[in-house]
Amino acid sequence: MVRTLASSLSRAGIETHIATTDDNGPEQLRIPLGVPVVEGGVTSWYFRRQTHFYIFSWPLASWLRRHVRDFDLVHIHTLFSFATIPAAFWAKQYGVPYVVRPLGTLNHWGIKNRRPWLKKLSLRAIESQVLKHAEFVHYTSEQEREEAAHLGFKHRSEVIPNPVDSPAWCRDDLRGEFRSRHPELADTRIILFLSRLDRKKGLDLLISAFGHLQVKHSSARLVIAGSGDPELIESAKRLVKQMNLGGKVVWVGFLTGRDKWAALAEADAFVLPSYSENFGIAVVEALLIGAPVVVSDQVAVHREISQAGAGLVVPCNAQSLSDALDEILSSSKLSEKLGRNAIALARERFSAESVIAELIDAYDLTDKPCLAVNQTQKVSVQR
Repeated sequence: MVRTLASSLSRAGIETHIATTDDNGPEQLRIPLGVPVVEGGVTSWYFRRQTHFYIFSWPLASWLRRHVRDFDLVHIHTLFSFATIPAAFWAKQYGVPYVVRPLGTLNHWGIKNRRPWLKKLSLRAIESQVLKHAEFVHYTSEQEREEAAHLGFKHRSEVIPNPVDSPAWCRDDLRGEFRSRHPELADTRIILFLSRLDRKKGLDLLISAFGHLQVKHSSARLVIAGSGDPELIESAKRLVKQMNLGGKVVWVGFLTGRDKWAALAEADAFVLPSYSENFGIAVVEALLIGAPVVVSDQVAVHREISQAGAGLVVPCNAQSLSDALDEILSSSKLSEKLGRNAIALARERFSAESVIAELIDAYDLTDKPCLAVNQTQKVSVQR
């Protein structure tokens, strides 16, 4: 998302730099460090991380100390990570306004399930001050802002969705490609889950719901695309085996580029049943390609989807999820209607053009340099 945002800002005439680390999940990127890397009109600066926990990077902190004053605004895309501290501190010291995008870290689920005691201490000592002095906090949905408000920290905020670039291909261009690479999916209905594999994504709910669905739709296949926690993947595969679904669940791994869009184009239903989701990039990509979507009411863009009639929204339980999938698979008329509404919603609300116009207005910048600070550059992780 940071790359899309930065390149869109650049096209709008704002000089944009990204400062980040070489962190890439368990690995580190093989990329030039400490020198400008220019791509798509955006200048990126990569720095070595010293620790995986908290992703500490002294070279990044040193660069921020020297260069934050060169920019008219700093947009910090992280909380509960090291880069937040030097970026916010030096921006405040030099009188440079800064914006913070929390990335869902202030949601109920994240506070409760991700190192809760450490987060509570850090909130009081660090994040509360970072939020207090921010020009504004950038939430990507109204639900994300509402959940953060319960923490009681006063700050100015703006709700601006994440920008999502439209695919270079339409759905008809991609028809048949994904099935041709996976002949086991011939003559089947495809239910697609495409996301980072994390326990908050509700994969356990989806597998259970898919088991219920088989009673009525035995030709349906569940395609799981993405990479993530190896232990979670093994646990999900055990559940598939316990439910005797082994031949009907297809694991295709991480997809990107045309392969990703081909999978989305082939989906009879795209589903994301997350327990917590501050936005949902993959959902918006599915909307853009015109796939019928089913999301939980914890996916923050569910209100927009429901209001536009662009998908079905369900609570976080397997039966409701199964019923919604059954409804889509049973009615071609409903599927076509959802697909049309999905494309219209995505273009109107989530296109890079409309989002960047909102963001520039909130920045109050014209032809001035902007710095995006991102703790990690996870190029191999789908979110």
